[in-house]
Amino acid sequence: MDAYAHRMANRLVGNAPEAAALECTLAGPSLRFNCATVVAVTGAPASLTLDGQPLAMWQAHRVEAGSVLAVGRCSSGCRLSIAVAGGLDVPTYLGSRATFTLGQFGGHAGRHLRMGDVLHLCATATDTDSDSAKQESPTALAAPEGLIPAYDRHWHIGVLYGPHGAPDFFQDGDIATFFATDWEVHYNSSRTGVRLIGPKPQWARSDGGEAGLHPSNIHDNAYAIGAIDFTGDMPVILGPDGPSLGGFVCPAVVVNAELWKLGQLRPGDTVRFHRLSLAQAAERQAAMEAALAGQTTTLPPAPEDDAQAHTTPVIHDDPAHENARDAVPAMVIRQAGDRYVLVEFGPLVLDIELRLRVHVLMTALQAQRDSGALPGIIDTTPGIRSLQVHFDPARLPRDALLKALVAAEAALPAIDDIEVPSRTVYLPLSWDDPQTRLAIEKYMQSVRPDAPWCPSNIEFIRRINGLERIEDVFTIVFDASYLVMGLGDVYLGAPVATPLDPRHRLVTTKYNPARTWTPENAVGIGGAYLCVYGMEGPGGYQFVGRTLQMWNRWRHGTSGTPSSNPGCCASSIRSVSTWSRKTSCATSAPTSPRRLPPAHRRRPLQPEGLPRLSERQRGLHPGLQVAAANGLRSRARALAASGQLHFASDADIAAAGPDDELDLPEGSRVLAASVPGNVWHVAVSEGQRVNEGDLLLVIESMKMEFSVLAPASGTVHQLLCTQGAPVAAGQNLVVLLDAATADAATALTSQSL
Repeated sequence: MDAYAHRMANRLVGNAPEAAALECTLAGPSLRFNCATVVAVTGAPASLTLDGQPLAMWQAHRVEAGSVLAVGRCSSGCRLSIAVAGGLDVPTYLGSRATFTLGQFGGHAGRHLRMGDVLHLCATATDTDSDSAKQESPTALAAPEGLIPAYDRHWHIGVLYGPHGAPDFFQDGDIATFFATDWEVHYNSSRTGVRLIGPKPQWARSDGGEAGLHPSNIHDNAYAIGAIDFTGDMPVILGPDGPSLGGFVCPAVVVNAELWKLGQLRPGDTVRFHRLSLAQAAERQAAMEAALAGQTTTLPPAPEDDAQAHTTPVIHDDPAHENARDAVPAMVIRQAGDRYVLVEFGPLVLDIELRLRVHVLMTALQAQRDSGALPGIIDTTPGIRSLQVHFDPARLPRDALLKALVAAEAALPAIDDIEVPSRTVYLPLSWDDPQTRLAIEKYMQSVRPDAPWCPSNIEFIRRINGLERIEDVFTIVFDASYLVMGLGDVYLGAPVATPLDPRHRLVTTKYNPARTWTPENAVGIGGAYLCVYGMEGPGGYQFVGRTLQMWNRWRHGTSGTPSSNPGCCASSIRSVSTWSRKTSCATSAPTSPRRLPPAHRRRPLQPEGLPRLSERQRGLHPGLQVAAANGLRSRARALAASGQLHFASDADIAAAGPDDELDLPEGSRVLAASVPGNVWHVAVSEGQRVNEGDLLLVIESMKMEFSVLAPASGTVHQLLCTQGAPVAAGQNLVVLLDAATADAATALTSQSL
């Protein structure tokens, strides 16, 4: 999350930049070393001791076998990095040693570290016992003062404007307000994304058309890391664990040299975004690389708005035209940070032909990359009518990439000549699954209780689509054949699909703001699309149920033998080339997909031949889609006019204000919140006796749960918070009466009786 602190810690102990280290959020651990090595701690300032003796951060230190390194809480900032010489010996997964806790893979056991875990060091980390190693030890290395960032409560972050902006999606005033606002960091922030509290846009559109009923909704496209994603009226800065694909507009993307700052944003901090030019982004990146290489002793100053910055996100516009073969749709290329571009085809409509054009362009670019003609292309990610290209500007300048994209698009075959193989797979669906109902309840409690899609998403789908009965929603969902348009919508190769027959297209809006929790393998509808959530995480689609596990973490085949690469249901689902139908409904909670018998786990999807997509398109009537969309819009306008689609304000924890003076009885103590957040659970009641260490309540903050425990035995004298309510850091929560005072009071009451 803070790549600068991570790389600097590795440099101080002599590691390669990508060596595995520890990332700590808000507080560090106590670590006992079973061998001698060298360690460095960087990032947010915190207390640091070795066997009880204070140590300096941002410096390499030798650690002997048996020593204990203790890292305290961050006094400001949010994250620390701990590196050891040689790096941590953890396996690679998808080319990385990082831990993706939501997906439950990578790093050490695919989860947060727990007390008692033993982390193995790479072989070179234990070679420091020899005399020669001691002589070569980098313990003298320390970062110059000028390379240690200032960790303040207000941050200035440089961005590039786009990929979405005014006048297409936002009003000019919205963009001006975006850059003039000091946004506040919301307590529901994490590696997935940093939520921000601030003014609501006025928007340039009344709705998102086929993509959804809120003006922030668009046909799904790929997201850049660092994209500022308006999920409804709330912006979220997408982090390294954020979704790769989604259907919301992004007015700006944090440039690569500034991404490290996202790792240091903590709830209550404020952020001001500054519009940079591409040249300025490149200069800042060069300065950061020089700092990490030891070629300079100062970091670049805080970013300032650049007068040479693009005034529009569009960096190339090729209008629709006719050629000798067919009608060529418009192609627009938008900047999405300094390492991504977003290519879009045609108007803002759901058109399978546009998706095919994206597919053919993607395969052409991949062929050029594999042949060495475009070595700087890192990845290509298709959306519904778009293609995101992730590139390395050091090997492929953006101007050269734009020329290659224009040339590749000009060489595409006529649309009538495009054929993509496809096949049919079948998935069961647990209709209105209890876990999805639980997610709705949690959303109502901690995010937005008055949302029009609560308490039943299916009832909302029925109402907004003008259907008479909930059973009609059931029938349409199960009668439809869905074309998978892309993978990775939300996470883990999750398919985003749309019904082939327009009459089966149930269109609805997405949550505003988005949920903080979605159960694994939930099935939802957002805009005109159906998506399967391959793992727990945030989300915005309206629930219809849950299905089988989408992501095979170790790719067990029919023989039960894992292969080296994981995949989406053992590669049974493929982007564009898959036809998916939901069948075999269950009306009660299914057994957890991970607990299904092996025979059911191995073949959840059944392929059924490989017909050509062009054959499937014959007999479909586009006019049906137009009629369905017109009917939806009339109903959507009525709902929008009521104001229910907009979320006027988030629970503003900063407005909690100071606590009133408490008249505390003798022998009592008040317990306060250590972090801002939401009271997720209250485990006690007033008058209840508790023992030292008993759970009093749980605060949800930064997608984590912080338990408030009884510091001593006693009685709960007074509760100063309620379940589901927001609390500010330092806000009083519980008044606890110590055991002796409580016993004396009880005895006095007994005598009186």
